[in-house]
Amino acid sequence: MDERVIIMGAAGRDFHDFNVFFRDNSDYMVVAFTHSGDQNLGEVGGAEGREYPLELAGELYSSGIPIYDESGLSDLINELNVDKVFFSYSDVSHNKVMNIASKVLAAGASFSLLGPEDVMLDSNIPVLAIDAVRTGCGKSQLSIQFTRLLKEMDMDPVVVREPMPYGDLKKQRIQRFEKEEDLVGLTVEEREEYEQHLNEGNIVYSGEDYELILRKVEKEADLIIWEGGNNEIPFFRPDVHVVLADALRPGHEVSYHPGEVNFRLADYIVINKENSANKTDINTIKENKMKINPSAKLIHANSNVKVDNPSKIEDKRVLVVEDGPTLTHGERDQGIGEIAAEKYGAKKILDPRKNAVGSIKETLDKYEHIKNALPAIGYSKEQIRDLEKTINNSNCDLIISGTPINLKNIIKTNKKIINAKYTIKGINKPLNTIIKENIDKLIPK
Repeated sequence: MDERVIIMGAAGRDFHDFNVFFRDNSDYMVVAFTHSGDQNLGEVGGAEGREYPLELAGELYSSGIPIYDESGLSDLINELNVDKVFFSYSDVSHNKVMNIASKVLAAGASFSLLGPEDVMLDSNIPVLAIDAVRTGCGKSQLSIQFTRLLKEMDMDPVVVREPMPYGDLKKQRIQRFEKEEDLVGLTVEEREEYEQHLNEGNIVYSGEDYELILRKVEKEADLIIWEGGNNEIPFFRPDVHVVLADALRPGHEVSYHPGEVNFRLADYIVINKENSANKTDINTIKENKMKINPSAKLIHANSNVKVDNPSKIEDKRVLVVEDGPTLTHGERDQGIGEIAAEKYGAKKILDPRKNAVGSIKETLDKYEHIKNALPAIGYSKEQIRDLEKTINNSNCDLIISGTPINLKNIIKTNKKIINAKYTIKGINKPLNTIIKENIDKLIPK
């Protein structure tokens, strides 16, 4: 084996890249994975002490591949005689990517990125990919809207998600979710992605080995909806590629990795949340689109607030709970719950920091831009307990939940919960036009 490699990841694309490009490639020996500190893996002790199992590593490996915390990268390069470091995670600024590259180069190794052609798998059934330039742009809402339309057309779509392998990797090689009981034991972050699809009657696949997942899905469905986590590039080669940009984060479409890759690859670019943005910011995204992907079709869209019993919010002191990743590494300072509180006349939005405990307090201390929302963080049982205590400590009249899960499925509380959700709607043309304009590509041959 010629080159000794570290793969930098965050428990997701890194394992896919290994399986597809490195596992049977004798030109390389992967001597370690590193994981960023953005994921607290709780029950499995964080990154340290984990390994990519021998059972998944393939015939070229005689043992599992160790996983280390990214903070020790420079020392690892020297200790393990590493020739090359491959960067393999998403939703990070271009500035951060190059900061990491500089660290790698200074430690004496080369720095690399795998391209889509290296790691995209070819499907025998059509693939409609829904991606974004950042996390929290509205992928799930659009995916759900498309699954409804496809079912009305007597098609049988299955949703495939980027992995979130926070448990036993051997058991997570192929994951299939269809019923509520399939979600037992998952993290909050996993439930946020899967539960809303199950409520729609959609089957969702995820896991570790996407070659095996793809071949299994091909036997069950006649079309795949790829829903990329964060702003990830599709694992499957898309027949139609739809990418969402966020009108509230103008410029991010050309300053985050790999969101800009998606922006450049898109067949359709959907600028979402325009009803909450100003014209200058919308025009910034339009101008960037014309510069780097003029051939993509452009759709303008609104995200509208949908709330159960909105009249119950008026004059209440509320605690807002939001989708965790959107607030944390997605860098949003406001989510749908806070928007609903303001729209429907809440008397006061309570500061979650005053009652935060344990890992929830640590998260709020780390992400200082979060002001009036409690991120629903729960990578472990301990974190879920901290979330429960933080919520129950709050002297609120009710909770407005902007997370897509039913909070009462994971915590015990006697507080009243009102759910707030987004619905996405096209402005210049219906979003379903994307399906209708590409029906020949999406009907199985």
